[in-house]
Amino acid sequence: MTKDLTEGKPLSLILEFSIPVLLGYLFQQLYNVTDTVIVGKCLGVQALAAVGSTGAVNFLIIGFVMGVCSGFAIPVAQRFGAKDYTTMRRYIANTVYLCIVFSVVMTVLTVVFCRPLLLLMQTPEDIVDRADGYIRIIFAGIPLIFLYNMVSGIIRALGDSRTPVYFLVLSAVLNIALDLIFIIVFGWDVQGAALATVISQGVSGAACLIYMLKKFDIIRPQGDERTFNLKHCGILCGVGVPMGLQYSITAIGSVILQSSVNVLGSDAVAACTAAGKVSQFFCTVFDSLGTTMATYGGQNTGAGKISRLGVGVRDSMILASVYSVAAFFVYLFFGKNLVMLFMDKSETAIIRSAWIFLLENSSCYVLLAVVNIVRFMIQGMGFSRFAVLSGVFEMIARSLMGIFMVPRFGFISAGLASPFAWLLADFFLIPAFIYCRRKLEKQYGGNVR
Repeated sequence: MTKDLTEGKPLSLILEFSIPVLLGYLFQQLYNVTDTVIVGKCLGVQALAAVGSTGAVNFLIIGFVMGVCSGFAIPVAQRFGAKDYTTMRRYIANTVYLCIVFSVVMTVLTVVFCRPLLLLMQTPEDIVDRADGYIRIIFAGIPLIFLYNMVSGIIRALGDSRTPVYFLVLSAVLNIALDLIFIIVFGWDVQGAALATVISQGVSGAACLIYMLKKFDIIRPQGDERTFNLKHCGILCGVGVPMGLQYSITAIGSVILQSSVNVLGSDAVAACTAAGKVSQFFCTVFDSLGTTMATYGGQNTGAGKISRLGVGVRDSMILASVYSVAAFFVYLFFGKNLVMLFMDKSETAIIRSAWIFLLENSSCYVLLAVVNIVRFMIQGMGFSRFAVLSGVFEMIARSLMGIFMVPRFGFISAGLASPFAWLLADFFLIPAFIYCRRKLEKQYGGNVR
């Protein structure tokens, strides 16, 4: 049920591990895209804009959840790679305790303050009520989002990237069915889409948890391994919180950028929403390679095989570069058709704006590949604080574009914000990786393999 990533050819290991992760992300995006397609087609452009206007604040909060859970899994992966299963189980037990606390606090705060945040972002008056109704339900489901990401992170830390995919398939199918029932049959507007997402995520997380407890004997705690331990919690938070902040810091720039786009009106918001959904679907390849690097880096660092880290980054970049070129040409020839999945073909101006947005982004996908691959590798190596700084660079870049460029040059500047953010982050990440690897080489000395 587990997979050792410290032995064998890195390229074949990366492919074997990342393909199931990719499928998982694709199914996750499938039910996100399904929400948007059904909302846009059945409820209209304003409803599409309402859901889209919450994207940045959604990423601000849910991104933190995903980052924290991914970070909590890294000490688990490192202890698994080192064959220290007793400490690994103690980390897993304390991960559960921390996730319970985090989920309760975050749910209360976000549900209370979501509308003031939407107003602060200058969400257009004609969509703010629908946006609030949608995102409030999403935030109320934060404990269920923690559940799935915590369990799937632990399973992947043990080298099993397939099992979470099976339950995401279940989640995607359930989400589609509930979307159709809640929106078309019951007429619950955008709130129906949010409720469908939360329910499907909860079912996926609960099923994944039951399966993990039954099938993975290696994680079952014994004796005092269940004990709450401040030292272990400190180590977990030392990795998890910076990873969560990395997402949130990056999202702050997205919030500022979204605020500037909101001022351009609901048509601009709808174009960004449609383009963003298409881009998120295509960018799952980079997400899967990043997730793979976190586990690969964690296991090999725990095993002291530092020389394999650079090889893993190189092989992943080769795969990502080939894909980046292919994605650009898909957008070039079929981008408008993809955007029309979310709205009627009569919305020609919005479709063209979204298409230009896609071309601007995809021309720089190689930069995004570096961000994901190198940043997650650094996190797997145990240097989460360095990875946070890359998020600071992304935040600064998007903020500058939102404050100075979008008001002056309009919508076309919004599509250049992410490439600019990726470029600044890469300027930091590449030398940071070299530094971190050299530090590990000195730490392990002659034991480096």
